[in-house]
Amino acid sequence: MSPSFRLVYVPGVMPGKWVRIWNERLPDVPLTLTQVPAAAARGLLLGGEADAGLVRLPVDRTVLSAIPLYTEQTVVVVPKDHLVTAADTVSPEDLADDIVLHPLDDVLAWEDLPGRPALERPATTADAIELVAAGIGVLVVPLSLARLHHRKDLTHRPLEDAPESSVALAWPEAATTDQVEDFIGIVRGRTVNSTRGRARPAQETKRERADTGGARRRRQAGGPGGGRGRRSGTGGTTKNPRRGGPRRGS
Repeated sequence: MSPSFRLVYVPGVMPGKWVRIWNERLPDVPLTLTQVPAAAARGLLLGGEADAGLVRLPVDRTVLSAIPLYTEQTVVVVPKDHLVTAADTVSPEDLADDIVLHPLDDVLAWEDLPGRPALERPATTADAIELVAAGIGVLVVPLSLARLHHRKDLTHRPLEDAPESSVALAWPEAATTDQVEDFIGIVRGRTVNSTRGRARPAQETKRERADTGGARRRRQAGGPGGGRGRRSGTGGTTKNPRRGGPRRGS
């Protein structure tokens, strides 16, 4: 049975480019890609149901290794006729009179949510988007989630002084497999021949050994690059005149 690589990712993350590179470099190792709720990723990784995950920070660093990849801009999602759409950016104070929805699957670490609280928290971000479209409130999310739940009747603006969400590659600390190392190399932009990645293909290593062996034989035979000094045309040794030694033919 051939090895496989199981990758989970949370909503808003777009792993397509990395998966494409994996399939080009490792066509014999199938990659299984599954989207999971942000709160479920940790359990799947620790339960052995996934080899690695594209998750949102923070993660428990005592059991998971993680490489931060990027931090997202935070935006407020509003109806297209909302007053804040007249501005390029929005501050929390601009939302003081609005109901700011706070879904149960929110990925932002708020200390104080701006605006006025809703009577109930929506179960999901998707439910909150429906409420925004109904004119019941506004929603603050990472930019990728605003794009994921795009609707023609809604728009978004950058929100200043708000928590941000960072995305990371995470995997169980006790299970850093060869496949995990391969994927780390891909997300970090390493080339297929990078010496920081895993070992290069055996055929390339053999070719390097053959080249090295050929160079050694040439040196032993006195070929190009094979000796430090030069021989004279008559077979005698030419001494360095700077050292005061005799020169042939003087």
